[in-house]
Amino acid sequence: MTTNRRIDVIATSISGSVSDWRKVDRIVPLFRQHGEENVRLAVLDSHREARAKTCELARAGSTLIISAGGSGTFNSVVEGCLDAGVDLRPLRLGFLRKGSADLIGKVLGMPDNIEEAVAVFVDSIRQDRITPCDILQATSELGQVPPRHFVGYGGAEIFGEIPHFTENRFIKYYKGILSQLFGDLGPFFVGSNLVILRRLLAPRYRSRRDWTVAVDGQTVARGLFQSMIIVNGDLGPNLPFAKGVPLGSGDFYLFAIRNLGLARLPGQLRAAWNASILQDPARWGFESFRVTQSLVLRPGNDEVFPINTDGSTLECRRSAHFRIVGQLNLLTRS
Repeated sequence: MTTNRRIDVIATSISGSVSDWRKVDRIVPLFRQHGEENVRLAVLDSHREARAKTCELARAGSTLIISAGGSGTFNSVVEGCLDAGVDLRPLRLGFLRKGSADLIGKVLGMPDNIEEAVAVFVDSIRQDRITPCDILQATSELGQVPPRHFVGYGGAEIFGEIPHFTENRFIKYYKGILSQLFGDLGPFFVGSNLVILRRLLAPRYRSRRDWTVAVDGQTVARGLFQSMIIVNGDLGPNLPFAKGVPLGSGDFYLFAIRNLGLARLPGQLRAAWNASILQDPARWGFESFRVTQSLVLRPGNDEVFPINTDGSTLECRRSAHFRIVGQLNLLTRS
């Protein structure tokens, strides 16, 4: 049995580890081994190209699109679907894991092994196994930058600064080596450690922003924060905060770690990575907020500050606004 539908695969050329780069040439042959002949592969060099190609395909009527890359590639595909202005309900998006920190792909149950992954995709497509996923929009109050959209995680302060060290074309090459040596979370941990090191060694990079946090129109927190993490649902053990919350729940969450001083920072981050921060949040300055309508992060000055939108950076001024703007159906293993 075949799907009788065209499968479009959008791949970025150097996402993921060195071994991940070799996956691209095997995608189409593996689909054909499973009887899927109507498969088209587009290999692109940047997220911008991936977004534009997805928009072109969606406008041309494609409803089955698989992203082959990391979270940045996947969110570019999501934004391409939004750019197309088409009805999102018939679309089916897949996450073929070929990148670093593939949290959405892991939650969807997609294997890292390319042979297993294609077999799962074929079965999921034929059975139309999907899970709804909310789309988050991040907008700067002031500035000329357009809004960004993402479906995984975002953040500010340390979380917002990580893409500075992990996202540009030259860095993609060392990310490939780090992923090969330390696994798909290697670049993320190296990026976060570089942010912390920069704060320790260069005082001008130590944040003194006096944040105001507003949830659904109400101020819920004020003060200095080391990191702010936004997720739209359960992203698995690698980001274990919104446990059990479906990706399409219609709400999202902010998890904030207060600034208790640089001496406390390593312990705070360690407790966050191993989830022990959830057992004693007061000790670690950890706070959580459920958002049903809107989230506003205001830093208390008009300086430009970075917002992480699942691996990409949105430069914001005065405040950053977040809300759910739609929903997509993602191919899932079960």
